[in-house]
Amino acid sequence: MNLIELEKRYFLPVFKRNPVVLVKGKGQYLWDEKGKRYLDFFSGLGVNLFGHNHPEIIKAVEKQLKDLVHTCNLYYTKPQILLAKKLIELSFPGKVFFSNSGAEANECAIKLARKWRGLAKNKEQRAKRYEIIVFENSFHGRTLATLTATGQKKFHHGFEPLVPGFKYAKFNDLDSVKRLVGPKTGAIMVELVQGEGGVNVAKKEFIQGLKHLAQTHHLLLIFDEIQTGLGRTGKLFAYEHYGVKPDILTLAKGIAGGLPLGVTIANQRVANLFAYGDHGSTFGGNLVACSASLQVLKLLDPKLLSQVREVGRYFYQHLKNLQMKYNFIKEIRGVGLMLALEISASPASHRSTGQAGGLGEKIVSACLEKGLLVNCTQEKVIRFLPPLIINKKDVDQAINILDTVFSQFPR
Repeated sequence: MNLIELEKRYFLPVFKRNPVVLVKGKGQYLWDEKGKRYLDFFSGLGVNLFGHNHPEIIKAVEKQLKDLVHTCNLYYTKPQILLAKKLIELSFPGKVFFSNSGAEANECAIKLARKWRGLAKNKEQRAKRYEIIVFENSFHGRTLATLTATGQKKFHHGFEPLVPGFKYAKFNDLDSVKRLVGPKTGAIMVELVQGEGGVNVAKKEFIQGLKHLAQTHHLLLIFDEIQTGLGRTGKLFAYEHYGVKPDILTLAKGIAGGLPLGVTIANQRVANLFAYGDHGSTFGGNLVACSASLQVLKLLDPKLLSQVREVGRYFYQHLKNLQMKYNFIKEIRGVGLMLALEISASPASHRSTGQAGGLGEKIVSACLEKGLLVNCTQEKVIRFLPPLIINKKDVDQAINILDTVFSQFPR
């Protein structure tokens, strides 16, 4: 029995996996068990910012593994404290909590928002301010609270009743947010680029409007930068594009070079809301993950961020060129090296390929066959999250594969 058959027998059927077993990686490349090489333009869902097996990250991990792997959070440890200090220096004054994933980082943010009761005059009013405004097509995680915060009904189905206290506004529509603000509202939670939602980029005036609205009504502003943070958009944090800092910032994915780590950064308004026992984590801030993260932050220097912006513009333009060539490409969007290609094809063109599934799924499968790893979200959006270390030659290779794949489908 091969590994794929074993997975079907022993693993909960929650992942729609591609039919390939990956065994080795280096830089922007991966290899399967048969020795076939793939150009990785998805980087483990945006996790592997520096590709695979970066020597300096590996060195930091190996050193910490030899010294100490885990103690629990009842003791002080150097890597965790140094990482907290560095993150505050890079973001804004406040305090940090470490967890294991993006969902957990967002759970911490939600709990902080529940603790926060704004500037209400009395206890009765404060107790009412528990609602968080979130957005349609958002994605914040798969725990019950973060699942409820996710503005996509397809993820809610089968898990009702959901957690109360979330209201859904339209992304990039400030008026829809204003209509939801009421005496129970305590916070607004938003992704600056909706990744799972289709790589929808927030407008600058929208985010600045949210900040003004939050200040006017004494609300917390939470930025979910699980996918956009740490250089993905060409800035260390995506909020730098908007000239707006949040009250709470959440990070994960690329923060620890492939190891599990979630980060919640709370500014000085809310940094002292939690008291002893209000929150915690057994593995959060693991020493090995924190050591890897310290090295990741060293590598995220201004030169690399400039390269991300340059290569991102190059990639975007070449995707636009493909759009001119193929009429089923509806739109190119994104920022930095977080880009997407939305397709718009008729059911007839889907059927003409003689393959099962939608066109987006077919494109992903055809790219995989030709040695390029990409992803499809929302059934029609081809999403690109390559390692930040890619160069223009890598982009050329990816574009050539995409061009070959697209040429198989009716125009």
